[in-house]
Amino acid sequence: MSDTLTMAALPILAIAPSQLLRGNGILAQLPKYLSRYGNKVLVIAGKNAKQVTISYLQNSDLEIVFAEAISDCNDTNLALLSQIVLQENPHVIVGIGGGKVLDTAKLIAYQNKLPIATVPTTGATCAAWTALSNVYEAHGAFAYDVTLDRCPDLMIVDYDVIATAPKRTLVSGIGDAIAKWYESSVSSGSSDKTMVIAAVQEARILRDILFQKSAEAISNPNSQVWREVVDATVCLAGAIGGIGGANCRTVAAHAIHNALTHLHQTHGTLHGEKVAYGILVQLRLEEFQGNQLAASSRHQLLKFYQEIGLPINLVDLGLGQVTLAELEQIAEIACQPNSDIHRLPFTVCPSQVLAAMVSTTSPIAATV
Repeated sequence: MSDTLTMAALPILAIAPSQLLRGNGILAQLPKYLSRYGNKVLVIAGKNAKQVTISYLQNSDLEIVFAEAISDCNDTNLALLSQIVLQENPHVIVGIGGGKVLDTAKLIAYQNKLPIATVPTTGATCAAWTALSNVYEAHGAFAYDVTLDRCPDLMIVDYDVIATAPKRTLVSGIGDAIAKWYESSVSSGSSDKTMVIAAVQEARILRDILFQKSAEAISNPNSQVWREVVDATVCLAGAIGGIGGANCRTVAAHAIHNALTHLHQTHGTLHGEKVAYGILVQLRLEEFQGNQLAASSRHQLLKFYQEIGLPINLVDLGLGQVTLAELEQIAEIACQPNSDIHRLPFTVCPSQVLAAMVSTTSPIAATV
């Protein structure tokens, strides 16, 4: 009896989609795979994503219902889509687009107990993989996240589709993915739990892959090395969070991202760009604790960021004219009681966050 109770107390791990298809032109097989769920499909997509993929859904025996194009996962869009589900009564939902669209589609499917297929159209996030949806306020600020009961039923990675996205989206995805190492290693690097150890080590491998292959991949879209980097940002990054749980997904870097979304000036900056900057802030916070390895890691990242085009400071984020009061507000938000920043193994206060935010490019302090 005690063993049963112990097992029941463990968190459920939603590790991976039930089925993952990858390849060039593989999206043409989507109707065949959707037919196993029924013949009526609700497609939730962004405007550009719909234009890029609509031809793959035509000329099939399925009844396809397209929701109005969306760009954000917010309560207004969720309410509208819930009404469409009630009216249309689809058998399966398909999310096609970037991270916010996919998060919306996943959450609608979860709320209505429907199967969900995800089709990422960029390499910018691992949202197509994960059992998690991030919800934003109508004005673009991060509001809350929802843990889902499972990863998508079907995920299709069509490299031809992803290759049509701007180069900047994959660069952003690299920033988001590489954060897995810097966040999981500091929050969970000393864990003795088998699954967490595995996740942290996978995060290290992911970092190394991105260091080795990113520059070449960005220079050669749809090449083999480019496809490997897409697999890293879209798939492997998602698997790490699935295996390791919440502590291996988000710590200070994502907390900084979430706080930055409260500044309207950052709404033109991509998710992974803000996360990448957040890694530098996190490393500065570690440096404040006397961690010289963090300083070395930060300077390694600065060189890498400059090589591939990720932001290294507030100016690069479009915040060159940000006021002290605005930065103080962001630091306060980052340190709210429910913030992921508190997964750091030391206490952080707003003044430290502010100091870290304005010093991401500081030289390594000399030691005596």
